[in-house]
Amino acid sequence: MKKVRGIKRRDFILGTIYSAFTTSLGLDLAAGKEVKAEGKVKVVLIRDEDVLDRQGNINSRILGKMLDQGVCEFLGEKKPIQAWRKLVQPKDIVGIKSNVWFFLPTPEELEDAIRLRVMEVGVPKKNIGIDDREILNNPVFRSSTALINVRPLRTHHWSGIGGCIKNYIMFVPSPWLYHEDSCSPLASIWNKPMVKGKTRLNILSLIRTQFYSRGPHHFDRRFVNEYKGLLIGNDPVALDAIGAQLLKLQRIAYFGEDRPLDTTPKHIFVADKKYRLGVSDLNRIEIFKLGWMEGSLI
Repeated sequence: MKKVRGIKRRDFILGTIYSAFTTSLGLDLAAGKEVKAEGKVKVVLIRDEDVLDRQGNINSRILGKMLDQGVCEFLGEKKPIQAWRKLVQPKDIVGIKSNVWFFLPTPEELEDAIRLRVMEVGVPKKNIGIDDREILNNPVFRSSTALINVRPLRTHHWSGIGGCIKNYIMFVPSPWLYHEDSCSPLASIWNKPMVKGKTRLNILSLIRTQFYSRGPHHFDRRFVNEYKGLLIGNDPVALDAIGAQLLKLQRIAYFGEDRPLDTTPKHIFVADKKYRLGVSDLNRIEIFKLGWMEGSLI
């Protein structure tokens, strides 16, 4: 499996996009003023050309292999069982926070692969839950000690993008209250008792991405990219920052220019600068690449 890291041209491009993006939000981050001496955040991008067959079906074996290789690379382990033991213990009660949006849900094959690895660590099946819209009433999530956050990457009418940060909006009883100001309060949900300190891993499914939409719940297959990847890390802000840039670059590749969305994903930068949930500065995010990288854009 081919590894690529530390590409200077990529860093320059992402840094330039970040500066332009934050300027458009009116944030005082120009000229690298906010770049401090902290170390870089690690995220893993893994892709496989064959994860989708000619009919568009997911190859569960290949997807499981992608998950294993990505998690092992992220945690610095050679075997999946060793990597997952760093994430969960047999005594944990594990909630796998999925996403069920009809047009682009979290792939069941990915949910199954995660559950399998959690069970192999020794967590009983009865102590593992996979849910989205019913998590507040789900006994596994109500008593959970560990969460795994997994969802597809797509554009979103109210928040600009739907990513890791927004995926926790169902942990509150009135999600619409977090739609104000381009959903900028979303990161505050991560401090709620059902969530705070429990997330062991974040995964953005890039098997298919929706890079453009207008209006609530809009879906058009013309604007879906078969990217065939996973983005893995423990920093939801970093994953969403990379995800937002990927969608922007996909729009440019498709339209020849960046088409405006209904709103800018301001909540990603607010999650960093106000709520200190993670890192949004692309200069401080290091992407470790595995596998097929043709047309990766980032």
